[in-house]
Amino acid sequence: MTSPSRNPARLLPVDPTTRAVALDLYERVAGSPIISPHGHVPPSLLLDDEPYADPVALLVTGDHYVTRLLHAAGVDLADLVVDEAAGRDARTVWRTLAAHWHRFAGTASGYWIEEELDGVFGITTPLGPDTADAIYDEIAAALVRPEFRPRALFERFGIEFLATTDDPLDDLSEHAALAASGLPGRVVPTFRPDRYLDPDAVGFAGNVERLLAATGRPGDFAGYLGGIEDRRAHFIRHGAVSTDHGVEELFTVDLDPAEGERLFQAVVAGHASAGERRAFRGHMLVQMARMSVADGLVMTIHPGVLRNHSSATHARFGPDSGHDIPVATEFTRGIRPLLERYGLEPDFHLVLFAVDETTYSRDLAPLAGFYPSVYLGAPWWFLDAPDAIARHRAAVTETAGFYRSSGFIDDTRAFLSIPARHDTARRVDAGFLARLVVEGRVRMDAAERIIDDLVDAIPREVFKL
Repeated sequence: MTSPSRNPARLLPVDPTTRAVALDLYERVAGSPIISPHGHVPPSLLLDDEPYADPVALLVTGDHYVTRLLHAAGVDLADLVVDEAAGRDARTVWRTLAAHWHRFAGTASGYWIEEELDGVFGITTPLGPDTADAIYDEIAAALVRPEFRPRALFERFGIEFLATTDDPLDDLSEHAALAASGLPGRVVPTFRPDRYLDPDAVGFAGNVERLLAATGRPGDFAGYLGGIEDRRAHFIRHGAVSTDHGVEELFTVDLDPAEGERLFQAVVAGHASAGERRAFRGHMLVQMARMSVADGLVMTIHPGVLRNHSSATHARFGPDSGHDIPVATEFTRGIRPLLERYGLEPDFHLVLFAVDETTYSRDLAPLAGFYPSVYLGAPWWFLDAPDAIARHRAAVTETAGFYRSSGFIDDTRAFLSIPARHDTARRVDAGFLARLVVEGRVRMDAAERIIDDLVDAIPREVFKL
């Protein structure tokens, strides 16, 4: 998706010579199909194909980039939830966003929303208190039209592959129905087992019990592992290509079966120490790698985030309400036991993401520059923004090159932002490559191949598409 009326060279280098090369490179891939191997759009959105209720449901609700910055400005998160009983309709929430829109200048979320307003709706009027109602009415009028329903937008955006994120016990009936519905492009599930692997997860023992009951496996460690393997096979039958693991600390440990059994019984019974719970989590990452070697699912790890930093906010609004905060992360030692066991296995793919930029050149690029199994995850979460993407390229390319990266990952629940985010990455990559061309470090024909591969061949290879 490109915005028809904004500066066609936006996000590209300022120097005219470099900008001209960058624009040529960008235009090669501007209209290329979108491959989105990791995200959080619910499959029901495309299966039900219901019109969006209003502009707030489309652009505000569930977009933590937006709501967290409004909260930082003093807006109660409750005031961003449509509640007719409380006298708070969607227009009122939209006016709140418009009143604070000046605070989004220079932010990635502000840029993306302006891209969406222009590129999807053709709205070029700047958002603000005086224009809020007119823009609201223009979006609302569009949303009742068939071409703005989710399936039509999916096709319009050129999404060729979209992965969702799903609970291991999900029956995946929505994915099966989508696959049979004639939707252009593939929508597949991703196996996300955190709540079944982490003893500190809410309801862990009950989750394990449900897993064993659903798979008919016995209540020992071998039965537990077998149950996970059964569910992975179920996901593979429904098109899954990867697993996703979100951990605060990247720590792995390879234990013998007897110790694994002992820890399993301790964590399920609820009397394991903090050290034992840590060891169990670390061992289960190694077990997930073992299973990926066996069944071929790509293993992705998203470490380094302290979830639910604000206890008061969590109590009022639950998880995923905008207050997950990055922490310092160490990869080299933490991942070594896993790589000692499986890092040289043929066809094992491990994609490592980071929200700690200090790890890029110190840990991640050297790891990906040696282990054939390790790929550099794209800049993630707070770092999937123009300057942060450029910093990532500068930090890792000299050591690992372009072909040890994952391709861009949008990792979003905000469906409308998918094309804007991918377009951002394409522009930044074009600018980075153009500088290398102008500096005489990469030939133009090589840069053309690289920009093509970054949006197509590379994500296909990494995620085995």
